[in-house]
Amino acid sequence: MLEHSLFHFHKLPPWTQAELLEQKAIALSQRRFNGWDITLFSFENHFLEVWAKMGVEVVGSFHAAATYMEIIEPYMSDLSVPEGA
Repeated sequence: MLEHSLFHFHKLPPWTQAELLEQKAIALSQRRFNGWDITLFSFENHFLEVWAKMGVEVVGSFHAAATYMEIIEPYMSDLSVPEGA
């Protein structure tokens, strides 16, 4: 399958988004917020979050101006760094 820009990704049907995330994305970390389970993914040089609660999943992306630190800050307490890194 050809690469998708985030613009095209968000235009895809939800089941196609889910397939692409399952096949090509890398789950980096998880956190909880107000009853939501949130998973941070790396997908084609972009970060995406999947918010899940009571069987509902919502895929969100970040504004282009968001910095790496702004994106990962909520996950910092759960990220593990290998020894010697």
